[in-house]
Amino acid sequence: MNLDKVTISIKAGNGGSGKVSFLRDKNSARGGPDGGDGGNGGSVFFVASKDKNTLIDFEFEKKFEAENGTGGMGNLQNGKNGKDIYIPVPCGTVIKDAETKQIIADMYEDGQTFRALRGGRGGKGNNFFKSATRQSPRFSQLGEMTKSYKVVLELKTIADVALVGKPNVGKSTLLSVISNAKPKIADYEFTTLSPNLGVVKVYDDSFVVADIPGLINGASEGAGLGHEFLAHIERTRLVVHVIDASEYYGNDIVEDYKTINNELKKYNDRLGHLPQIVVFTKLDLIENVDEKIERFRKEIKDDVEIIPISSVTRKNIEQLLNKVNMKLKTLPKTEPMPIEQTELEKVDITSVEIIKLEPHVFEVKGGYLDNLQRGIVFNDTRSLAYFQMRLEKDGVMDKLKEAGCVDGDTVVFGSLQYEIYF
Repeated sequence: MNLDKVTISIKAGNGGSGKVSFLRDKNSARGGPDGGDGGNGGSVFFVASKDKNTLIDFEFEKKFEAENGTGGMGNLQNGKNGKDIYIPVPCGTVIKDAETKQIIADMYEDGQTFRALRGGRGGKGNNFFKSATRQSPRFSQLGEMTKSYKVVLELKTIADVALVGKPNVGKSTLLSVISNAKPKIADYEFTTLSPNLGVVKVYDDSFVVADIPGLINGASEGAGLGHEFLAHIERTRLVVHVIDASEYYGNDIVEDYKTINNELKKYNDRLGHLPQIVVFTKLDLIENVDEKIERFRKEIKDDVEIIPISSVTRKNIEQLLNKVNMKLKTLPKTEPMPIEQTELEKVDITSVEIIKLEPHVFEVKGGYLDNLQRGIVFNDTRSLAYFQMRLEKDGVMDKLKEAGCVDGDTVVFGSLQYEIYF
């Protein structure tokens, strides 16, 4: 069974909440706050693996969640961070936001790691909020809650060469002869139900060949095995167009060539313009191969190289491999897709939320603050002055007033807190 496209749900772990606690023992009847911070939630990562060549593992398991951070405890004990989750996918897997269809990652190389979701941040315990004027804070921060996202995983095989052609033309047999692959081979259509990959060695060089399931008229619209297999050709650099030149099953070599090329162009114009080498298979069953080649060239009028071979007797196999190897050396390597957004989470630089933690204590949260704080050095007076100027200019001070904040109240900005005066 093969699976090339699947939708799954992923979720980072929630942050643990900070603890409200006070030191109480026989020697400290009126001890101060000792509530620890909550742990951070685990993040969600995808990892490209060359040991996988299908998404079949996701057929039944479609929900993946990282571990939540645990809450803080008394005696200044911080909560434990949640474990990250690593999801292995085949090399060539493209990850898309299921809602927007935007590509967020192209898992191109073995070992490549991509963080799709960051774990929620743990909340501060009440010990964090103590100050000279507030000796016994009875509040703490809640941990950051995360939400689940749906992503689409789509496999696009990474191969240098694609073997394409109608069903039962001998692609799998050819792959088994030229590489270490062991594809299923039988004398009926659609023997190949998923792309098979094989590594071909030519002297000191090597390249990867993909045997693409047989294409028929209408494949680009989903006929036969469906157009999903055409996606596996998108990354290839060279097409080896395999045609059954024996015409034993009543096929016509010219019509076969036109049909497959038409489907390639309809699916993706780039595929229709990839360099091609035409291979006439089953040479051992043909007596008049030169006449067939002459008729083929006369009717198609394309300037293509034609190599007749027999996978059974291995006639002209070495010639074919040398030609493919030489051609690949003239073609540029394929590259991963350019990705603008590197994480699934939407970038938020505008939201502002004012929370009243207790009388005269407020907290400012949101994407605006997170973005602003990245450029602030809080132990530098000039940087701190710039921070205060931005709060005033961007209307945060007005929002604090609207929430009931007055001179002398304490305001928490992430990891910073101080008394505020308007």
